[in-house]
Amino acid sequence: MFRRTLLKATAVGAVTLATAGWLQQAVAADTIKVGILHSLSGTMAISETSLKDVALMTIEEINAKGGVMGKKLEPVVVDPASNWPLFAEKARQLVTKDKVAVVFGCWTSVSRKSVLPVFKELNSLLFYPVQYEGEELEKNVFYTGAAPNQQAIPAVEYLMSKEGGGAKRFVLLGTDYVYPRTTNKILRAFLKSKGVDEKDIDEVYTPFGHSDYQTIVANIKKFSSGGKTAVISTINGDSNVPFYKELGNAGLKATNVPVVAFSVGEEELRGVDTKPLLGHLAAWNYFQSVKNPANEAFIKQWKAYAKAKKLPNADTVVTNDPMEATYVGIHMWKQAVEKAKSTDTDKVIAAMGGQTFKAPSGFALTMDATNHHLHKPVMIGEIKPDGQFNVVWKTKGPIRAQPWSPFIAGNEGKQKM
Repeated sequence: MFRRTLLKATAVGAVTLATAGWLQQAVAADTIKVGILHSLSGTMAISETSLKDVALMTIEEINAKGGVMGKKLEPVVVDPASNWPLFAEKARQLVTKDKVAVVFGCWTSVSRKSVLPVFKELNSLLFYPVQYEGEELEKNVFYTGAAPNQQAIPAVEYLMSKEGGGAKRFVLLGTDYVYPRTTNKILRAFLKSKGVDEKDIDEVYTPFGHSDYQTIVANIKKFSSGGKTAVISTINGDSNVPFYKELGNAGLKATNVPVVAFSVGEEELRGVDTKPLLGHLAAWNYFQSVKNPANEAFIKQWKAYAKAKKLPNADTVVTNDPMEATYVGIHMWKQAVEKAKSTDTDKVIAAMGGQTFKAPSGFALTMDATNHHLHKPVMIGEIKPDGQFNVVWKTKGPIRAQPWSPFIAGNEGKQKM
């Protein structure tokens, strides 16, 4: 009798466990996990935290409209803490342990280079939302930020033009890592092609987190005495704050030596006294100040989300270019998954080519089928007293990316996967 009761209890237990396991799988099957890989601490947190938040906002928006293929997106957020090797560890964790279908993340090129081997080995997908140096084309990456011909080259052309001030001498000032060094290699080659002499180009690098720009700004002032000078800034992260403060302290105005930045947008200028910086420039593919219905809706949505989630300084939040690129990338991935009817990496890659999305920039952006980069408009903006930008120049429409710069020898015919 006891044996029969025990067997019955064991059988019921087994059924219960099996049912619990099935229910767990069923619940898991009702969601699609997506990874968010951004520095929420360390030197890059000033730029990357808002990308994490806008990704969560976009996921919430998609879920409110029925999710993806009828399934809710489940974000998995990790903090690689501005530690480049840790980016690779966290990427591997997201793909192998958390089983995410896609990862949205990275800012610096050194963090992207760190994770690339992981995504290739595991055949998983990374959406990278920040302007970068090019000289790369990977099957497992979709680049929603700008290539050099969609930011750096047009910005320097503008500075050399009559309307941009007619610069003849250039200071290439950047943080010491792959993005600034490779971008400046391209810009040197471009400037030489335009007849600029070596003696009229000064190249300076500082480490991540650098805070003392007194000597550097004094040297820029001295260099500028040799002719009409412009500064091309590829400084990244929180170092921008002391650099701009020192510009103001030294009285280096845009009318004398204009600075064009490739990694400074509305978010980095938040909390900085912008009055001494009026007229200095930034080159991007989107600014919060652009006027169109899609952007008005994007800004309204972001401000409402910041207040609802009680984000730090929710009353003063701003949008910027990498935030827009994050927003566009997540929506395009959703469209590709629904076209492919699958989250399988190879099927999504095939479905991504030719995807379009009406972006807050006011343009319909297209994902190039052969190079995994967005066709994007180029805009140059002047800093205003309120930390926003007045767009002083822009292209008529989106420009196709050239990941491999034509100014680097040996890049001919490399524009496709």
